[in-house]
Amino acid sequence: MARLSCPFQIADGIRVVRVWLIRGVVGLLTGLVLLVAWAGWWTSRDLPLRTSVVELAIEPGTSVRQIAEQVKTEGVEVSPSLLYWLFRLSGQARQIKAGNYEITPGVSAWQLLQKLARGEESLQAVTLIEGWTWRQWRAALDKAEFLRHDSRDLSDAELARRLGLTPDALEGRFYPDTYTYAKGSSDFKVLERAQRAMEKQLKAVWTQRASDLSITQIEQVRILSSLIEKETGRASDRAMISSVFHNRLRLGMPLQTDPTVIYGMGPSFDGNLRRRDLRADHPWNTYTRNGLPPTPIAMPGKGSLLAAVQPARSQALYFVARGDGSSEFSDSLEQHNRAVDRYQRLRRQAQ
Repeated sequence: MARLSCPFQIADGIRVVRVWLIRGVVGLLTGLVLLVAWAGWWTSRDLPLRTSVVELAIEPGTSVRQIAEQVKTEGVEVSPSLLYWLFRLSGQARQIKAGNYEITPGVSAWQLLQKLARGEESLQAVTLIEGWTWRQWRAALDKAEFLRHDSRDLSDAELARRLGLTPDALEGRFYPDTYTYAKGSSDFKVLERAQRAMEKQLKAVWTQRASDLSITQIEQVRILSSLIEKETGRASDRAMISSVFHNRLRLGMPLQTDPTVIYGMGPSFDGNLRRRDLRADHPWNTYTRNGLPPTPIAMPGKGSLLAAVQPARSQALYFVARGDGSSEFSDSLEQHNRAVDRYQRLRRQAQ
């Protein structure tokens, strides 16, 4: 028959087990604390970069593990496995968005995760100026950095068709503004946004038009506003320049605005407008033809669009540049000729 252990021996055994359990729990907790502390340090420390800026382009459909590997491949000295588990354990792995990103010095692994989850792409910008022609706009887009130039090898007619426009309808169709884009975006995306913005602005100003305009169609606003844009040297003159054009249209007078002649001359214009140029008839010559030209001559901004539908109330039929960006307006040819003579004398004296 087995001999029972002494109660003291049993108690000692329990104490030993308890001590080891306590030590194990303490060790485990200590390990967890150290692990958490290390994880906090690792996720918050600056990521080492092999170059000053690392570009990361994530394509749609890229897996989280592939993204972690790609971060390493593109130039970040980081463990892809650790980065992968950070993405997974954070609960934000499914929120990571495809796009074009820049990783710059001072970014931690956690900050990188937030950038990818929020879709904070690295954006570039191109500014398309009011008063520019389509030819100038296209040149600016072709020079824009980090933009995919899908339209570069297309003719104007082919490009217009891609945008749903007729071949001769590119002028005046795009709204002047600064447009941001992610690296690698297509130039068509910029043009489509500018096209939508112009249509939105055009419709908005048309609802604010005066009741007694000389024009009756919304497309005429596009054309007239482009003339105002090219003739305006000072923003405060826009409404009066618009008034001159509306007054002339009502009376059946030719608009006689130099920018239309220059536009119609195209590349042959050498910077010097001569009398023979004013007499050479073509569709955009508003000296030889009455009414508006057949198309806009530039990209008008909001101020000119609004001035086209809200002209100042006046009897003015003429204006002349003062030489400081502003214009002087006259109701009669006699007044206008005196103003022209005065400013010509001032210019000669200043030379």
